[in-house]
Amino acid sequence: MRSHLLNDTTAEQYRRSVTEGVERVAAKLAATDRPFTGVTVDALAPRIEEIDLDKPLYDTAAVLDELEDVYLRDAIYFHHPRYLAHLNCPVVIPAVLGEAVLSAVNSSLDTWDQSAGGTLIERKLIDWTAARIGLGALADGVFTSGGSQSNLQALLLARDETKSDSLAKLRIFASEVSHFSVKKSAKLLGLGQDAVVTIPVDHDKRMQTVALAHELERCARNGLIPMAVVATAGTTDFGSIDPLPEIAELCAQYGVWMHVDAAYGCGLLASVKYRDRIDGIERADSVTVDYHKSFFQPVSSSAVLVRDASTLRHATYHAEYLNPRRMVQERIPNQVDKSLQTTRRFDALKLWMTLRVMGADGIGQLFDEVCDLAVEGWQLLAADPRFDVVVQPTLSTLVFRYIPQAVTDPAEIDRANLYARKALFASGDAVVAGTKVGARQYLKFTLLNPETTPADIAAVLDLIAGHAEQYLGESLDRAS
Repeated sequence: MRSHLLNDTTAEQYRRSVTEGVERVAAKLAATDRPFTGVTVDALAPRIEEIDLDKPLYDTAAVLDELEDVYLRDAIYFHHPRYLAHLNCPVVIPAVLGEAVLSAVNSSLDTWDQSAGGTLIERKLIDWTAARIGLGALADGVFTSGGSQSNLQALLLARDETKSDSLAKLRIFASEVSHFSVKKSAKLLGLGQDAVVTIPVDHDKRMQTVALAHELERCARNGLIPMAVVATAGTTDFGSIDPLPEIAELCAQYGVWMHVDAAYGCGLLASVKYRDRIDGIERADSVTVDYHKSFFQPVSSSAVLVRDASTLRHATYHAEYLNPRRMVQERIPNQVDKSLQTTRRFDALKLWMTLRVMGADGIGQLFDEVCDLAVEGWQLLAADPRFDVVVQPTLSTLVFRYIPQAVTDPAEIDRANLYARKALFASGDAVVAGTKVGARQYLKFTLLNPETTPADIAAVLDLIAGHAEQYLGESLDRAS
């Protein structure tokens, strides 16, 4: 079994095995003509269930054949131009190359003696991102598993910076369309979901700063402690960006930690055309970025950045076997001193490879393309009497719903839209997301693929309308 260990004696076997796997995936990508096969859980589960993991196949080619049957054939392919659902981007080749390198070398980014240059590369990328944001000379941060972890760590720092012994008095302010991880973080931090004060949004789904000011004043008046304001730069449902400069002013006025969740909108940091849409982010105390959303990186590749590096001490714990305190005096850089994680992948390498091959402008141009595409999609929807579209896009998200001419019952329209999404997914012709606006069911395009065209959008809209009309026709037949 030692023949399967990757080392100097098995380098050629490694090359052959990985090449064979890459060739399988490349062939699959080249032949994929729709984002999904439409396979059901009931059809796929038995194929996986019947595999006996205690009986190996002992042959790489046979295992790849099996993998084709249980995974590759029916995977959901984000690179396809009609995958329009969630915040999943197609990935750039330099990042995939980085993924191959980091997996093989298998550095762990918790300590210097497990990563060496990997530590310095990650730190360089943190500095680069902080400079793009404009956080200043004292900024720092660390890579994370994703936006939820970044939000959790940022709010942990905000909590401990209040220096309050009464968790029950702490309050977090976030818009009604902020990410669910804000409430989840409050719960994990011992504050409870009730600690999150929900701020209403305007017509464009941006936090109402007048309402925020009112709630901050009420909090202070009632003897409560405003712990943090979470501004969103790219909401999951609408791609909306809260008014960051006005929120920064209120945070300064009330002495509140300002966190910007830019998991989605961080692509604007590299934008050639639209960087000004996140003006004000430079005044944040902490920022969440997800490179695996809008920098076209494979999952996972994310970070949390802070204005003041000293605040990261709230996540620090010293263990004698790993990062004893003496290492700080010896100026040995251990990333575990800043992280909620211990063992951690060298995900920063993917972004490093991307920047060194493509440059920041190359990433920004791709993100600008999907923002421009969203405007064209909005124009299509706004001109189509079959659909109601909610807001003009700020980033690359469109929220809409099919509105039949002959049906006026909102609940029936809800069911038609739900059916259309489900039927479209089952067909495999396209994948779209869904959400609620108020109490009503809507559909959602999240456009993160520069290869998607207005013609693709128009074709998917026709498919949605066709499925909805089929449902309504069958519904009328059942009622008659």
